[in-house]
Amino acid sequence: MRFDETYSGNVFIKSHPTYEDAKAVLYGMPMDWTVSYRPGSRFGPARIREVSIGLEEYSFYLDRDLEDVKFFDAGDIPLPFGNPAKSLEEIKTFVRKVLADGKVPVGMGGEHLVALPVMEAVYEKYPDMAVIHFDAHTDLRTDYEGEEYSHATPIRKIADQIGPHNVYSFGIRSGLKEELQWAKENGMHISLFEVLEPLKEVLPTLAGRPVYVTIDIDVLDPAHAPGTGTVDAGGITSKELLASIHAIAGSDVNVVGFDLVEVCPVYDHSEMTVNAAAKFIREMLLGWVK
Repeated sequence: MRFDETYSGNVFIKSHPTYEDAKAVLYGMPMDWTVSYRPGSRFGPARIREVSIGLEEYSFYLDRDLEDVKFFDAGDIPLPFGNPAKSLEEIKTFVRKVLADGKVPVGMGGEHLVALPVMEAVYEKYPDMAVIHFDAHTDLRTDYEGEEYSHATPIRKIADQIGPHNVYSFGIRSGLKEELQWAKENGMHISLFEVLEPLKEVLPTLAGRPVYVTIDIDVLDPAHAPGTGTVDAGGITSKELLASIHAIAGSDVNVVGFDLVEVCPVYDHSEMTVNAAAKFIREMLLGWVK
């Protein structure tokens, strides 16, 4: 695996030219092999990079510039089309290398299943890891239509490994009754509908701990993010998600990796979703990569 050049031509705005001295590594996971409704998220990472050129490099929120953060955009990981198992192996191999080199992995999806091998690799390095999860959906199924590895299962699978009490989900408004019951019975923190205030209550309890953050763009209401595979009405605003990102940035948690997934450009005719995603990634890089 080579890190002296990116896998693809376009890079996120202000990407550092070399891997070696970068603090964080941005990469795409272009996979949507298990989606149950609308495919197309495999094109998300490339389009987010393309629209990032329209971003300002400076954040009014954080008083910080992308010049201040050494991150390297490695491009999209080449994944075997239609092969979930092999794709997950490739992602984990990539992220293990990034972590071994002392860098923070920053992923762009792709369906939400791509977050699972990343979280597993981070857990190998940080066995006391907690997960903060923003999503419209619980993603706590043991399988979906008989498929064990599905975009509906990654949070259940990581919860089974790190313990449900170490998983904190926010903005949830859709899923099976059995999923919600399992979460409550097993000590998982799950906040229905709301994000910011419950998050602020939780963050002090995670002070000093390594935390992985995974954001499904459909936590936003479809009015703010129509370009996603499984839209679900009643979500939060872009302003609320930005405030949540900044709340984490201002806390004492140690963010050791993060991702943003489920952006589908084909349904994003106004490009509202990809532009919002690019801004969120900028704010996460500026706020979470110290």
